[in-house]
Amino acid sequence: MADALSKAKASSLLWLLAAGNFIVGMGVFLVIGIVSPIAEALGVSKADAGIIITSYAVAYALLSPIGAALTGRVPRRMVLAGSLVLFCLGTLISAVSTTLTMLALSRLIVALGAALYTPLSAGVAVAVTPIEERGRALAKVFAGMSMAQVVGVPAGAWMAYRFGWHAPFFLVAALAAVFAVVLLRMVPRNIHVPSGSVSTILSALGNLRLMLAVSFTAMLMTSVYIAFTFFGPIIEASTGAQSNMVPLYFALFGIGAVSGNFIGGYLSDRFGAFRTLVMVCLGHMALLPLFSVMPWNPWLLALIVTVWSGFAWCFVPPQQLRLVAIAPQTPALALALNAAMVYAGIAIGSSIGAGLLDWKGLPVLGIAAAISAGLTLIQLLVTDRFARQKSDAISSAA
Repeated sequence: MADALSKAKASSLLWLLAAGNFIVGMGVFLVIGIVSPIAEALGVSKADAGIIITSYAVAYALLSPIGAALTGRVPRRMVLAGSLVLFCLGTLISAVSTTLTMLALSRLIVALGAALYTPLSAGVAVAVTPIEERGRALAKVFAGMSMAQVVGVPAGAWMAYRFGWHAPFFLVAALAAVFAVVLLRMVPRNIHVPSGSVSTILSALGNLRLMLAVSFTAMLMTSVYIAFTFFGPIIEASTGAQSNMVPLYFALFGIGAVSGNFIGGYLSDRFGAFRTLVMVCLGHMALLPLFSVMPWNPWLLALIVTVWSGFAWCFVPPQQLRLVAIAPQTPALALALNAAMVYAGIAIGSSIGAGLLDWKGLPVLGIAAAISAGLTLIQLLVTDRFARQKSDAISSAA
């Protein structure tokens, strides 16, 4: 498939997919930037408002692999466009929600749309790119998601604090509707991404090596979202509850995310996925405890946020390359499972974060997240050793 498109057309397609991920990323992550105004408007605690993130994450984790299997025979451009239509519908319901329950339920529809779009965009990137360039291709596609952190999430936070929390949802819904039409017209008809059936999912669930590999994603995202779910309140605690500062720090987080995403792709192609993931874990272990030492000087806090964000997003290209290498026959399914684990980790991390916030308050979040990152590193080292031993055993038997 990499030879079916010219290099220029493949590059254009990757940027097109990245634009879709920008919209998805903005719609998903803007909630984190507006936890405080949502909680205030709906008359609930900030910890209770975290259910919006948890409900989305659980739905995405369940729907991502199933959606990839059930839509395997549908033309890829139809799935990409249709997923954004669903995303638009769910976001519109979010925009008109009047209760926390209604808002949480609307995120289930949003999750279905995102669960179809994001893994498939990665699968298409792999399909149209030579093997030696796939790390950078995946980084390019997911640049849209990280750019949402730079522009979309801060813009959404600014809109929410200025015009009310409903406003950014209306904006995302409009962008999703317009871009669904763009994808339908511009994505080539002949794109083929190998997928599987429901039986393939069951087979994948029985693949111990693959499941151990994707569980790394869940563990890492758990460590990230123990702290990041309440990133807005953390920033408010360090800046004296100045709500106008929250969008600025989200913008810095986005800048770090974009840099980390591309650095992750480069390091993966240069040093390999495993070594890059080890560095990611070590970075989290060093930086996350700093969020338990509040307040920070605003300039130093800006540096901490930017560097930590780089590590938080650096893992995406190497982990995806690792999974494609493990399951080369069904890359779309492997990436869908990985996406499911991203949101399983978000669900677990946000739940743990909410519990810790109620129990001990904000200062404990950074320490707990760092401990979780340490456990993630242990899991990576153990499972890599297991994979090597199994590979050696197969080679000896042959």
